Amino acid sequence: MRQSASNIKLFMSEYGILVALILIFLILSVISPVFLTFDNIMNVLRQISINGLLAIGVTFVILTKGIDLSVGSILAFSGVIAASLAQGGAYPVMVCVFFGLLAGAALGLINGFVIAKWNVAPFIVTLGMMSAARGLTFVYSDGRPIPNLSEGFQFIGGGDILGIPFPVILLLAVFIISTIILYRTKIGRYIYAVGGNEEAAIISGVNIKRVKLFVYTVSGFLAGLAGIVLTSRVTSGLPQAGTSYELDAIAAVVIGGTSLNGGKGRLWGTLVGVLLIGVINNGLDLLNVSSYYQLIIKGLIIAVAVMLDGKSNKTSRA
Repeated sequence: MRQSASNIKLFMSEYGILVALILIFLILSVISPVFLTFDNIMNVLRQISINGLLAIGVTFVILTKGIDLSVGSILAFSGVIAASLAQGGAYPVMVCVFFGLLAGAALGLINGFVIAKWNVAPFIVTLGMMSAARGLTFVYSDGRPIPNLSEGFQFIGGGDILGIPFPVILLLAVFIISTIILYRTKIGRYIYAVGGNEEAAIISGVNIKRVKLFVYTVSGFLAGLAGIVLTSRVTSGLPQAGTSYELDAIAAVVIGGTSLNGGKGRLWGTLVGVLLIGVINNGLDLLNVSSYYQLIIKGLIIAVAVMLDGKSNKTSRA
């Protein structure tokens, strides 16, 4: 009996988030006839792709026991950079994408450099970048939207391939590549090592500065990609885009089972966390729940996830 209870507890600790997603999916399918339609499911997947890209980047960071509060602002900055080049079809789509990604990666690199070089707390550095990047965005765009984007650029966020939204294909590609990096490469093992025990990693010969530089650059790069997708989807570079997106990304990562104490987490869990938040948001919209109540519900979900994370860490230490 005890063995059975222990097995159930172990199963729920590993796959509880997936069970929760399935249950919520089934409940919404029953109470909302629109939820399970193909168009709505594709709409949900298109919506969650942006948070998914951000959350994958944030997962890299949190695994090293860091945090990145700047991804929303980096998203906006990269978006207006790409939009300014895509306006009126002045440059080829790949040029616009390249410089948008470069902008995101550069700001992420700055985060990583300051954190690694001077050992400044990631919370402080990325909080500063959140403000600085937002300021740069408003200065570059003069505080105005950048419209009239080329049709080729608009395809990135609004196009489909064989009925599948292109942003979803991008998200899956990034997920696969990120999974390979984390679980099949040396840098992936180093990321877990740094988050698990930084001192032990140093003794083992791990260059923790390079690891931190890498994860924050990845986070900035993926925030840049998310900015390009969002800008393409709304067909305009918006300087105010991405406000509070970092909270959704961090929530998805923690809900997905990645520990804020670093060294413990799974990328598939992050993807499930993103889906869970997206499905809940979509379900509340279909049920005409006020956006004010949606914020309360989202806050409660984040609080519960953090409490469970803390409880899990206490249990593992015991």
